[in-house]
Amino acid sequence: MPPHGGLRPVRSFKSLAFPAGRESNTGPMIRQAIFTACASLLAFPPIQAQENSVTALPAPAQTKTFEFKDGDRLVLLGNTVIEREQRYATFEPLLALALGEKKVSVRNLAWSGDTVFGHARSYFGPPKEGLERLEGHLELLKPTVVLLCYGSEMAFERLSGLPEFLTGYRNLLELIRKKAPGVRLILATPPPLETLPPPLPDQTDANKALSSFRDALRKFAGSQNVFFVDWFELMGGMPKPGVVQSPLTENGVHYTRQGYEKLSARLIEALGLEVPKISSAELDPMRREVLRKDELFFNRWRPQNETYLFGFRKHEQGQNAKEIPMFDPLIIEADGKIQEIKTGILDARKRL
Repeated sequence: MPPHGGLRPVRSFKSLAFPAGRESNTGPMIRQAIFTACASLLAFPPIQAQENSVTALPAPAQTKTFEFKDGDRLVLLGNTVIEREQRYATFEPLLALALGEKKVSVRNLAWSGDTVFGHARSYFGPPKEGLERLEGHLELLKPTVVLLCYGSEMAFERLSGLPEFLTGYRNLLELIRKKAPGVRLILATPPPLETLPPPLPDQTDANKALSSFRDALRKFAGSQNVFFVDWFELMGGMPKPGVVQSPLTENGVHYTRQGYEKLSARLIEALGLEVPKISSAELDPMRREVLRKDELFFNRWRPQNETYLFGFRKHEQGQNAKEIPMFDPLIIEADGKIQEIKTGILDARKRL
């Protein structure tokens, strides 16, 4: 995957291709401790109380199928597990085939290591800059559907930051809805981790945390009226103790090609869609075109040497910034080729 360069967020994109001691026993000390504890409870209510307040009104039951519309613009948003899908292009071909004649464009805005607060996409600035950067991309892409997957860090933080995380997630959803009015949202849980042979760590406790996080996220999704995908359970749920015999990850965390094939198939299943039976050989031409399109788009929205193109060193090479929008027609052309390949596959299936 091409690296990104530069120190500051991009401020000006004209268009994009889309047609984070002992305690004293004295009375005064006891009274002070009681007062402090009560104040803390008032300032920081327990997680359970917060969850009860969020879910006081029952959310409508989720439909089994997420409805895509012809012409939808789908944006994928999240951290590493979403961004790395671009290495294998396993999701978009399956989605395209499952949707039949409907045309849906897909753009991957995920950023490895990112959080709901925008830490990674802010470069070396504060998280606020990361969210400002995201706002600009959402305004330009104008998504009609956004699929999000955040929170894998909860596996290692052991839910200590859950209240703050949920507040950040809520704010992120509000930002998306503000920048893309009418957008429909899909919220996926992080998939499970794998325990591989030493020296890699045992992920049992991390998966227990992810399982509890999944439960909290389900309630949160209901309160936000978004479509919920339990990717954790769909990928096997809580793993059995011990080393995984047939791993789907490189290191217990990052999924392999085979892992992404399963992740994508389970995601399509969770959306209530069905992919026609097709061989890997038949799928390869579309996958290659999706890989090409994703690389073009990656270089469009995260070009190398951004500091020289748009930042504080643009006086050196800023004249080359005009070339960045030249990716747009190439991306749109790739979209068209993906649709052509899909149509050819579906027509061939009809003739069987």
